[in-house]
This record gives sequence, C-alpha cells and structure tokens, in this order.
Amino acid sequence: MKISFLIQGFNVAASRYRVIQYLPFFKQSNIDYDIQEFPENFKGWVKYLKDIKSFDTVFVQRKRLPLSILFYLKQKGKRIIYDFDDAIMFKNSLAKNPYSLRRRWSFKRMLKYTDMVIAGNNFLKKEAQKYHSDVRVLPTPIDGERYSLKEYRVTEFVNIGWIGDHGSIHYMESYKDVWEELGRRYNNVMLTIICDTFIETKHIKLNRVQWRYETEVEELKKLDIGVMPLFNDLWSMGKCGYKIIQYMGVGVVAVCTPVGINKDVVEDGINGFWADTKKDWIEKLSLLIENPDLRINMGMKGRKKVLEGYTVQTCAPKLIGWLKGG
Repeated sequence: MKISFLIQGFNVAASRYRVIQYLPFFKQSNIDYDIQEFPENFKGWVKYLKDIKSFDTVFVQRKRLPLSILFYLKQKGKRIIYDFDDAIMFKNSLAKNPYSLRRRWSFKRMLKYTDMVIAGNNFLKKEAQKYHSDVRVLPTPIDGERYSLKEYRVTEFVNIGWIGDHGSIHYMESYKDVWEELGRRYNNVMLTIICDTFIETKHIKLNRVQWRYETEVEELKKLDIGVMPLFNDLWSMGKCGYKIIQYMGVGVVAVCTPVGINKDVVEDGINGFWADTKKDWIEKLSLLIENPDLRINMGMKGRKKVLEGYTVQTCAPKLIGWLKGG
C-alpha cells in the first residue's frame, strides 16, 4: 500500500509526535509512503494531486482539506484518513465564547468525506462520532526508548516544572498565585519553565529554560514534580495530556487539572494527583514537596503506566493495523 501523509509542518509538535516518529515503523511494515506539508496555494495543490496518483490513501493530520480537494480525492477513489488531537471544533481557552459555527462546519465537512477518523482522546472521539461512525482513539505517544528513567537524588531545590509552547503559557500565568504561594512557604522550591516564552514571578525562584528538541528529555529529568494546569472548558477537554506523558515517561510525578484525558493518564493518589482548585494545587504540591519518597514512588508507577500504553512502540502496531485496513 502507498500512503500520502499531509502534515502541518515538520517542526510542529503534533506532526512530529502523531506522524513523523512513526515513520521507521512504517518502513519496517513495508508501507510505502510520502510525507509533506500542506500546500500553501493553488499551484501547490495542483502539483500535489499529480504526485499522488499512484497512492491509494491520504492521511490528513489536523488541518481540514478544501472542499474541491475532498471532491477530487473521492472521485479518484482515494481512501482518506483524518487524524486530530485538539478540540478544533471549538475556539481556544482565551475566547469568551468557545462555540464557532465556522469551525464546526469545517470539521463536519471534513468528516463527511473521510473513511476513518483517528482522535487523540475520548472527548474528541465523541465529538467526531456526531458526524462519523468509524472513529478510533490513539493517544499522542512518546518514544519509550528516548524517554529513559531519571536518576532520583536529593538536591538543594525541589524542582517543579512545566513544559510547553507559547500558546499554552497562559495556563501557567493564570495559576501564578499557586506558584507564588509555594515560594512564600518554601525557600527550597524552584519553578522551571521549559518553553520559548516565560511568566514573571516574585516570590518563587524561576528557572527559564529555552525548549530544544535535543535537550528536552534531559531537562525533564531534572524535574521533581511536573504540572499541567488547565481550565475546565471545551478546548481543554480536547487536550491529549502530552505534558503528563512526558513527565511520567521519565519517572516524574505529575499534578494536573482533572480535565479530559488527564483523568485517564493520572490516577489520583496512585501515580500522581488531581487538583481542581488553587487550594487543591497548593495542598497536593506541598505534600509532594515535603515527601521525596512519595514523589519517587508515584513517579515510578507513572512511568510503568506510560510504558504500557503511551509510547510509540506500543501504539505503532495499532496504527499500522488501521492503515492496512484493520
């Protein structure tokens, strides 16, 4: 079989983790493929449509295809698979009104011409099932070989960390009261942000780390606690918990807002903690700050769960089976 993968970009995280890191597994399974970014204009689409004549499947990652392209692909008998890992049918958390007729219509149209839908979590699956009968769930996985276990040791500071991009930094800003209160309570606590932009703090020591793919795993291993604060809104329900999977993948205990897939990955009180209110956040983080053995025990349990179901090594056979018609 021959598959054409259309991705957002080679440097886009979703493309990297939901398509690109699977490429070696596709090769091992004798899947012939081509991968390229979405054409930017009419001329680009004309060239693309000429190039895929010998391909039988088009795998579309997150973006919605123009109606004319969908018509053409179906007329030529191409199988279309659509993969998405965000609540693209809603506006993001910064919007006053999350509902968008334009986004909903675009999503519905894409699914109408799709043969199979792959969603990043169960909330997204339910949204897709409103318009399609064949919806599968595949988490956004880490590379289990790249994310090795951290070395547990007692250091001068307890390092609480967050990793993400500038589009999500507002979550950390919104929870600033939590980080500042911890800084007032403990003089041995540090907040690390691994990103390309940062918040400002007054009472807690802030460690700014520029995100780089080559160093992200080693930076994660320096953390003692990983955090993923969210809002309880429709956009956040579509999040696929990748930060949590990253933390747990190296054995770092996670504290998160119990929204969407976060509740599936983190088992409250077993391999991490849920925190609904800012009071909850301060209470759960304080407990972990004061108990290094608890951090290690939960971190080890979290890593075990990730290795069992949230690595590319465990997800690849499932995805390959679907691509081959299973």
